[in-house]
Amino acid sequence: MKQEKRDAGNDAGAFGAELRRLRGAADMSLQRLAEATFFSKSHLSKVENGRKAPSIDLARACDAALGAGGRLSGLVEAPGGRRGAAASARAFAPEAIPRPAESRGLPVGAGLGAFSIGSDALLGRSASGREREPALVSEHVLTSFRILFDQLRVLGQQSSPAIVLPTVMAQTQALQQLAKGAGPKLVPPALMLASRYAEFGGWMAQEAGEERTALWWTDRALELATAAGDGQLHAHALVRRACIAMYAHDGLQTIELAQRAQAAATASPRVRAMAAEREAQGHALVGDYDTCRRTLARAAALAEADPGDSEAGAGGTDDAPPLGSSTVLDRHSVVTGWCLYDVGRPAEAAAVLAPAVKKIPATAVRARTRFGMRLALAHAGSNNIDRACDLTHELLDGAEAIDSATVAHDVRQLSRTLARWHTAPSVRTLTPRLARALNRTPL
Repeated sequence: MKQEKRDAGNDAGAFGAELRRLRGAADMSLQRLAEATFFSKSHLSKVENGRKAPSIDLARACDAALGAGGRLSGLVEAPGGRRGAAASARAFAPEAIPRPAESRGLPVGAGLGAFSIGSDALLGRSASGREREPALVSEHVLTSFRILFDQLRVLGQQSSPAIVLPTVMAQTQALQQLAKGAGPKLVPPALMLASRYAEFGGWMAQEAGEERTALWWTDRALELATAAGDGQLHAHALVRRACIAMYAHDGLQTIELAQRAQAAATASPRVRAMAAEREAQGHALVGDYDTCRRTLARAAALAEADPGDSEAGAGGTDDAPPLGSSTVLDRHSVVTGWCLYDVGRPAEAAAVLAPAVKKIPATAVRARTRFGMRLALAHAGSNNIDRACDLTHELLDGAEAIDSATVAHDVRQLSRTLARWHTAPSVRTLTPRLARALNRTPL
């Protein structure tokens, strides 16, 4: 314990020395830095002298104010983040992904057999090689599965992942079973739809806080899509991994995965646009504002090239469920606001996020809460405390309903940020509700 305290003190001292050097190079007084970052002069002085450990929010704000290009935030480990590219790369390597029985986010009974995709099974043959009787004889059955998929996505916006995941798994298994006995024309669309179910399962597992399980689901979705001849998920699987790396505060890994997705030959303009957005968020995490803005501009151009009506799926159908969010109407703005916050520009982030969040439908509780909390953080980070508290009051009911690990992370960060103004009436009123939300036992 004493050694850990000495190490923390050494880190704070190194940060303080670099902050003092950068502030001197910029010819900026502590008072001016306090005004630019919304941290008090006294607090900054303690950090600079190594008497108080810096937070990641302070580091990013100082990076932005001093034009340090992420040098300060690179000295601070974000809460729940990973320090070191080697450790991060191991976490996202295929061999690090657990087998189904090891995945806590899957319903009881998930085993290797549930998702085995051998060539004989895909060709509709039993282990002995004998042909099975077709179990799927009409495309109308797949239409019913597609309708259920759309309903599950709506349910996923309004309830806990624990409610949705068992049904997602059951339908993924059912579609695989149907594909085993289907005619040649119906196998690809059945497996393609199963891959979309599995991809959605990955998102729900991530929302449940099961990062490794989310990677496992993404891996399964890619196997199913490959069997269906649907190349879109090759690139989108990399986007999903980049998203998980971003939530782990690993900017370098986020950038690498997103760039690989953009380079994939099978990626559509829509997937490339999402990949560019993830890349921009990675640049924001490492404090590279200029590259972040250039990447956001490229993402906007790619989004304009997206026809936006439908995505061609396997088997020639143009009725494949869309990849990525279908509820965020102004995706570019919410990503831009997210980046501006992470790069230490909370006031600019709030100005961009506020109108974009208003455009999200009220029925999309998960998306509205997720980006609304990011807006509350931006208000708090720019000293607009009363607005941050009012907005948080509006969002907490939704946060409890959707039971989201990603939203819970922002609630914890908001609680830490508001603690700087713990005597403010609006903060004192909100604090008990924040405490209840943070201590709530997940489903």
